[in-house]
Amino acid sequence: MIEVNVQYYAQLREQAGVSAERVGTDAASLRALYRELSARHGFSLPLEALKVAVNARFSDWDRVPGAGDTVVFIPPVAGG
Repeated sequence: MIEVNVQYYAQLREQAGVSAERVGTDAASLRALYRELSARHGFSLPLEALKVAVNARFSDWDRVPGAGDTVVFIPPVAGG
């Protein structure tokens, strides 16, 4: 099991109840990590609606998270 830092914004932050957390995971991909966290926090946004970044760089959903990575799930942004 590895530990990653996860940051949440907008709707995901509201649903998680926190803006960031350290998470222990065995997820084999960022996709699997989002599914784990979605089950834990009850996220209503489908994975297809999000972008993902690791260590401040956009990433592919198939990337394997590494120990100490900072993962950010980026929800759609509404302008006004």
